[in-house]
Amino acid sequence: MTSSETNRADDPDGDRSGSADPAGSPDPGSAAWELLLPAAAAPARTRGRSLQAALREAVRTGRLAPGTRLPSSRDLAADLGVSRGLITEAYEQLTAEGYLRSGRGAGTWVGGAVRAAPPRARDLAPRSPGARADFVPGTPDLSLFPRAAWAAAQRAVLAELPHQDLGYPDPRGLPQLRTALAELLARRRGVVADPERIVVVSGVAQATTLLGFALHARGLCTVGVEDPGSPQHDALYASAGVSTVPLPLDGEGIVVGALRDSGVRSLVTTPSHQFPTGIAYSARRRTELLDWARSVDGLVLEDDYDGDFRYDRAPVGALQGLDPEHVAYTGSVSKSLAPGLRLGWLLVPEALADEVVERKRTMDLGHPTLDQALFARFVERGDYDRQLRRCQRAYRERRDALVAALQEHFPGAEVAGIAAGLHVIAALPHRYGPQADFLARVTAAGVAVRPLTDYTHARAEHEGSGGIRLVLGYAHLSPARIRAGVRLMAQAAGA
Repeated sequence: MTSSETNRADDPDGDRSGSADPAGSPDPGSAAWELLLPAAAAPARTRGRSLQAALREAVRTGRLAPGTRLPSSRDLAADLGVSRGLITEAYEQLTAEGYLRSGRGAGTWVGGAVRAAPPRARDLAPRSPGARADFVPGTPDLSLFPRAAWAAAQRAVLAELPHQDLGYPDPRGLPQLRTALAELLARRRGVVADPERIVVVSGVAQATTLLGFALHARGLCTVGVEDPGSPQHDALYASAGVSTVPLPLDGEGIVVGALRDSGVRSLVTTPSHQFPTGIAYSARRRTELLDWARSVDGLVLEDDYDGDFRYDRAPVGALQGLDPEHVAYTGSVSKSLAPGLRLGWLLVPEALADEVVERKRTMDLGHPTLDQALFARFVERGDYDRQLRRCQRAYRERRDALVAALQEHFPGAEVAGIAAGLHVIAALPHRYGPQADFLARVTAAGVAVRPLTDYTHARAEHEGSGGIRLVLGYAHLSPARIRAGVRLMAQAAGA
């Protein structure tokens, strides 16, 4: 429709006032004027776009209902103090988009095509339920994030980053970061780290999914998982078409006999600090695990989720360092910096490297280059090592505070597992049970806790046993809040 046709359509003789239509619709003149007045006051160069956006939003949100007749372009232009051409152009544009409809000699009306709900941005991020004391594991102290050092690194990177590095990156990651990570991981975790086999990923979750796709492409549609273990593995592998097989643990790690009997040829494990039991795999069990992988030409995915945080001695080196062709290794900054950065790494055996890299490329075309360059600088300048030392001091103090508070308020309580990581396993005496009653009492008192049974596949088998075994996270709590929380839990339990 031409501009002149629109003018005739929305401004026919004898009907220039925007008066009510024969069906009884009210005069929209004043309403339209109120809706569009702020846009009419916009600077001249943006006034037309502002008017269109305001009118479009009014239709989309229902403030101008379907079937409403709009004022003539002449009347609305006079009301708003703008040129008639701006109104005519807005009517033409929104008619073309389907928001308005018009006909020769019939005026301009709000169309009936829009079916938009009111805009709403929900926050689906996991949040604490507002408990008075929150011991749910898995969250670091986000207040320890090094904002000043991070901001300084960001400014330097933005000033120095070559223009070409802002293009699509190598799907494995920036060479600068892969080189920095190779040095860091070899030094701190004892891995065999070839920068050519490092893939920068969006955390351990993406690393797990990438390997799931690679395994599925090779016809390996089952993977063994620790039981108890991370509840996320089932869904992550299922998204790649791979099912999980729970495998029991003993005091040294995965029960290798059960592993062999299962028939799987791939396994996810947390040998440096098993989640959630807190044990470290024994040297014997590590050897047996690698013997199994070699005998079936299998793959072990080593999730080193908190390997840097050992408080009673130097951390045990990664399993991958013993056999990099049968062990894939993954980690992230989620516990050391912040999970919201979505930044991690995956070291893959040579036989899987091409498949994993190609899947990473088709999945997201590579990790954001600015984030990679920033973290590379953070590692190269020693800022990341300083952050790890800072977190280690804080988390050791908090673990000590939790252990002492449990001993004070729950006499006879035992803390299992090695002195490491961001959580402990607390076994409370039977007199505080049964577990279901204990959990009900402390939850009613506003204490958020997770029992060990929440992380096991054989949950029903253990829930009625009478013992109470809790997975207590402490890294996100100050020592004072830890002591207060344990005291509150004891009061609720009748200790």
